[in-house]
Amino acid sequence: MIVDPVTPLVYVSPYAWIFWVVFIYCYGSESAVMRRSRPTAGEQTDRGSMALILLAGMIGTLAAFAVAGMPAFILQHGQKFWFTGGIAALLAGSALRRHCWRVLGQYFTGNVKVASDQPVIQDGAYRWVRHPSYTGGMLMYLGTGLAMTNWLSVVIIAVLTSLAYVYRVHVEERALAGRIGTPYEDYMRRTKRFIPFVF
Repeated sequence: MIVDPVTPLVYVSPYAWIFWVVFIYCYGSESAVMRRSRPTAGEQTDRGSMALILLAGMIGTLAAFAVAGMPAFILQHGQKFWFTGGIAALLAGSALRRHCWRVLGQYFTGNVKVASDQPVIQDGAYRWVRHPSYTGGMLMYLGTGLAMTNWLSVVIIAVLTSLAYVYRVHVEERALAGRIGTPYEDYMRRTKRFIPFVF
């Protein structure tokens, strides 16, 4: 099939089918987990961070789709490469998120909530970074933008959601360090936030 170089692959069959199957699979799983992980009762330490992530994700995704067809911003060279990379990033981010849900178990909550007996989780991906679940989330959004093969879509969705996650991490780390104390502060000194040995 000959693909029009100024048409995003997410609008061209069979790429559109691939994109939507992966998109629904990954984000559908997110919705299911979030429904099971409703905010817990008690001290409110979330400071609106979860709402901000959801809002940034919704606005970023809608805006990314809105500009995806603008010819001036389409990644015309290597469209299939960027599309495939985006799908791979979306799946990898979703897989990382699922791993984190399994590792955290009962300590995974939709809001920022620290249990009185909460340990410092250092199993799995948490051995390398403090917030691999958020790394996975940002990777999912980045992959969504890349799959649209439009660099403006990538910038919009990646920047909006990354800013929301950075705020969330600030709120969460403050709560964890305040409740757990020295063990978590030591953990913070040993690890990076999102990318092992880098950031």
